[in-house]
Amino acid sequence: MSEDTARFVGDIPQHYDTGLGPVIFADYAADTARRTAACNPQRVLEIAAGTGIVTRCLRDALPAGSSLTATDFNAPMLDIARTKFGTADQVDFQTADATQLRFADGSFDAIVCQFGLMFFPDKDKAHREAHRVLSSGGTYLLSVWDRMDYNPYSVIAHGILGRFFPADPPQFYTVPFSCAQIDPIKESLINAGFSDITISVIRVEKEIADTAAFARGLVYGNPAAEQIRSRQGAEPEQVFEAILQELRRSFGNSQRRMPMQSIMFSARKL
Repeated sequence: MSEDTARFVGDIPQHYDTGLGPVIFADYAADTARRTAACNPQRVLEIAAGTGIVTRCLRDALPAGSSLTATDFNAPMLDIARTKFGTADQVDFQTADATQLRFADGSFDAIVCQFGLMFFPDKDKAHREAHRVLSSGGTYLLSVWDRMDYNPYSVIAHGILGRFFPADPPQFYTVPFSCAQIDPIKESLINAGFSDITISVIRVEKEIADTAAFARGLVYGNPAAEQIRSRQGAEPEQVFEAILQELRRSFGNSQRRMPMQSIMFSARKL
């Protein structure tokens, strides 16, 4: 079976949206939308929009007259995103490859990409494409996860996968946390033509309202479940139960909040 870590299809989008979204994406989405709205853009492009978690926040934060285009490589993710909007919201959804955008030069005043860069096969090309379709003076807002040790949910999930499959552990969780080095991203943005680059470390502490849903999302809300099924020794449900127990042990007390940390890059096109 495939080890394609960027393929979010089947029942993955629903688990991603309901299990992972409220815990690890929602707060960052609100912050990203606020930062975008502060730039006063009229035309906004979202890359790697997924199930529309950031998209919904963007639409709520941006002026009614502004245009919003949301793209993702995986059409099933956008199918979930569309359900969050009515025709009056005027959001244009398009399946798109971030390294080959089908937009004219200078089409957007702001481009947003939250937690998508890690899955792009050619990150330098994706930055060049973002620069191309951005208008002069436009802003590119890009966020990635910081290291695993700043995001303990990933340490738990990846560690338990290694416990069940010590000889050949599924590697999905190495991908979302593969861009924690600031310098390569900064250099890539500079080489793509961006300037006025600012970098912010954003820490969030989150209470997990539904630990079971979150644990299920950590297994079924990404390609990890498929990687588990391709190996002998355990089923996804066994991994889910182990992750659930560890999450409850680590963060089960209502007074204990789970820390997370990301890195936000803001860059301008002159």
